[in-house]
Amino acid sequence: MATNKLEYSQIQCKNRLSSTEDALYVLGGRWTIRVMIAILGGHTRFNDIQRTLKGISAKMLSSELKKLEVNLLVERNVYADQTPVVVEYIPTEYSKSLKDIITALAQWGAQHKRKITSDGS
Repeated sequence: MATNKLEYSQIQCKNRLSSTEDALYVLGGRWTIRVMIAILGGHTRFNDIQRTLKGISAKMLSSELKKLEVNLLVERNVYADQTPVVVEYIPTEYSKSLKDIITALAQWGAQHKRKITSDGS
């Protein structure tokens, strides 16, 4: 019986590792989650997103936006009938599944910062 529990635990661990690797493949870049936070926060135009994210280059932002589009997290809309041409990056319905993850990361980050900056434990 103990062997079955151990095997199940090992299979569960392997599955979690695989799923986590898949998630990190999509979200693991330095800027990816930050870009999604900006877009989910209402910043949809390229320059607006770039101004919101201090330090990101135009080339890197362009790359991140393409990656997010390929992974169905944003939709790129071009309004060529306007002068100048307007390009917006709209969060997809699917991207809203990241909100709980982003909230949990932000809460953990704030807690961790308090923990490591406090005197003592």
